[in-house]
Amino acid sequence: MSAGKANCFICGDPIIYAQEAQEYTCEICGKTEMGHCACASGHYVCDACHRSEGVRMTIEYLTQCTSTNPIEMAMHMMDQNVIYPNGPEHHTLIGACFITAYANAEGSIDKAKALEEHRKRSMQVPGGTCGFWGTCGAAVSSGQAWSVISGSSPMATDAWGQCQQLTSNILGQLARYGGPRCCKRVGFIALQENVKFAKETTGVEMELPEKISCHWFGRNAECLREKCPFFPEGAVHPNDK
Repeated sequence: MSAGKANCFICGDPIIYAQEAQEYTCEICGKTEMGHCACASGHYVCDACHRSEGVRMTIEYLTQCTSTNPIEMAMHMMDQNVIYPNGPEHHTLIGACFITAYANAEGSIDKAKALEEHRKRSMQVPGGTCGFWGTCGAAVSSGQAWSVISGSSPMATDAWGQCQQLTSNILGQLARYGGPRCCKRVGFIALQENVKFAKETTGVEMELPEKISCHWFGRNAECLREKCPFFPEGAVHPNDK
């Protein structure tokens, strides 16, 4: 299972977010940089350290994976202890699962090259994007994936518009549920929209589970519970017992 709860993985204290960027030093690599969050005890972990192993294992797994179900792939990786309940590793995971499913469903792309290009782009998207940028990393990751699939660039025409439409579709769905953060909820919604969009745009058909049921909710104190479309029917959050 994903390691720990959505808290500091140095000490387990809750993460505290600041509106204004501050200077922090990473507890793991010692790098000093500007950031927006540390735990209640002051521990800071940079994005590079937070996602390095998760991204590496995600690309290794997806390169070999033959599934055409991006949510099935995402769930498999979310069960690994290198994918934390929330974090920037999801900014690679979501788009990479989309690319893999698309390629495996006979989409006309070189999967290995597409995954590597997406990895490079996704690593530029910081943690906390959902709250500080006015867009969500799941939508950005999906847009990056489609830009790779479609060959979009700032000078493209149809592909440029398609990327904006896809991210718009995703953000519209995310806004229906509101916050706070949950990388599982936004990831599943994004992947559902990705599959729908790809079929409508290119005719490439991928698979989706008949029902998506989250089993990570106990690791997220901010879980929306019954307001989330993926909260298991009849479940009780551990914090509510």
